Amino acid sequence: MYLVIDIGNTTQKAAIYNEKDEMLNYIQHDILTCSEIEPLFNEYPIGAAIISSVGAANAPMVALLEQKTNLLKLVPDTKLPMALHYETPQTLGTDRIACAVGAHALCPDHDVLAIQTGTCLVTDFVTVQGEYLGGSIAPGMRMRFQSLHEHTARLPLLEPQELNFFTGDSTQNSILSGVIRGMACEIDGIIQHYQTRYPHVEVFLTGGDTDFLANYIKNRIFAAPKLVLLGLYKILRFNVA
Repeated sequence: MYLVIDIGNTTQKAAIYNEKDEMLNYIQHDILTCSEIEPLFNEYPIGAAIISSVGAANAPMVALLEQKTNLLKLVPDTKLPMALHYETPQTLGTDRIACAVGAHALCPDHDVLAIQTGTCLVTDFVTVQGEYLGGSIAPGMRMRFQSLHEHTARLPLLEPQELNFFTGDSTQNSILSGVIRGMACEIDGIIQHYQTRYPHVEVFLTGGDTDFLANYIKNRIFAAPKLVLLGLYKILRFNVA
């Protein structure tokens, strides 16, 4: 069996996959600790593991994994089941790499666009030939709310909430509409741009705000909240093979 760990900007996740590509266990916390990971080795016959971190690696976690199993640390020059066509691969986030691999694995017969809605709004595009071309990075939903509050004198800090209006009739509702409807329109615009050039592109939405934003996006999308974990698993299997 296989252990995959994703150390993200906001949340940290771990999952167990079996040989049939089935996720058997899933853990998510603000910070994962060794005490939460170590019992997995008693419960599952883990043969290999992979860890991806957008920041500094968790040294105790890495030491535990190296002691318990064959560990693959995902870095930009790790062997991948797709070709990187990116001008600065050493600056490419490992979460973006895994997300793109996951989307391509779900739909290998189409061009795919993966959209992450987490700390940042990130897009990644892979052709049907398995060529990663890049994408875009923009502030995520909570970053936008926080920025409006911190860089103005009087605007309040708000949390996302469901909307039944487009035109905000108060300062609070104007912020909500601007951030939430604005992000939805931004995502729809990005999708339409790719559809113009790649008419059969399939779009996958993932990340912490997937369920929330999906209600406001007009274009056809597939919600895949654990896409990064799937990509990590596919990269691990590719290297084990």
